[in-house]
Amino acid sequence: MASKVYFTNFRARRTSDSKVCKIKRLFKAAGFDGMLSKGDLTAVKLHFGERGNDGYINPVFVRAVTDSIKKTGASPFVTDTNTLYIGYRRNAADHIETALLHGFNYAALGVPVIIADGLKGDNEISVPVNLKEFKEVKIAADIVNADAMVVLTHFKGHIMSGFGGAVKNLAMGCASVRGKWEQHEAAQPEVNPDKCTSCGACMDACPANSIEMTDNGAHIIGATCLSCGHCMICPEDAIFHDWGRVPAFIDRMTEYAYGAVKNKKGKVCYMTFVMDVTPDCDCASWSDAPIVPDIGILASDDPIALDQACYDLVNQSIGFENSKLRHNHNPGEDKFKGVWKDVNGWRQIEYGEEIGLGTHEYELIEV
Repeated sequence: MASKVYFTNFRARRTSDSKVCKIKRLFKAAGFDGMLSKGDLTAVKLHFGERGNDGYINPVFVRAVTDSIKKTGASPFVTDTNTLYIGYRRNAADHIETALLHGFNYAALGVPVIIADGLKGDNEISVPVNLKEFKEVKIAADIVNADAMVVLTHFKGHIMSGFGGAVKNLAMGCASVRGKWEQHEAAQPEVNPDKCTSCGACMDACPANSIEMTDNGAHIIGATCLSCGHCMICPEDAIFHDWGRVPAFIDRMTEYAYGAVKNKKGKVCYMTFVMDVTPDCDCASWSDAPIVPDIGILASDDPIALDQACYDLVNQSIGFENSKLRHNHNPGEDKFKGVWKDVNGWRQIEYGEEIGLGTHEYELIEV
């Protein structure tokens, strides 16, 4: 049976059609107020953005959601987890400072900011999933312990998953640091020894000291590699991703998404912002030009149907010529393959449906 996905566009000619008002109407139309109960500790999962990035969801929009949650009697807090890569969100202290710099603070949101996997990213709970890639997954403890969750996602492209939607927000975003490594480990970079000149540029760039120089050139130490891609600065293009391993990465990611919500049946709400659809994840320390026009905001209780609807709306759009979109500019063509030609992002939807995370069939209801 098709899942309901609620949609609002960005057209506005009066105060009641402002984005804030539309978010509140969307929250109610999707039935989210009926999914939350008085006293529910409710994790509002979002991405605070890496420093230098400005593609993350506007805190003003998040406030419209937290206000709507509080009207139900639930107790919301906004949250994210620490990163695997070296940056300004690697530990809770730096992460909260970054969130504050980007406007995610109590004054703006009216709720606390909590980093769900603790000071150093090791506050985790193993959740049994018994799936193909994993028997259990490592989810941030405060995500597991929350009574309910509202998942706010900025829809965009991604070099490894094709696109980043609700599934990726659940998977990478709700995992502890070790959980993130388990997902990324499937697609670690490799070295072509025939091209390597032993210049050492990759060693200097590696934040984890995971590259050693041997008689055959650079060697990546898999046990400590963060799969961050910093080593791909190689001037000889000797370091590369084996794109044939990316499907395994996507499957691991999708199983983590399943584990993130396993204990919250009927208590997870999803809202995705299809605006500023950049080619890259908000983990990048920049925001490239969007690849399509702003489309709108969508909401559902089904993350697979929601990602499918967002994916369809982006692909139905006309792509921007002056962007990283190399081809597939016409309506109906896959925009994310136009950016990352070697990645089939739709695998998230296909495998998510296979493991019972949701259905790709949806009814789009305009609000």
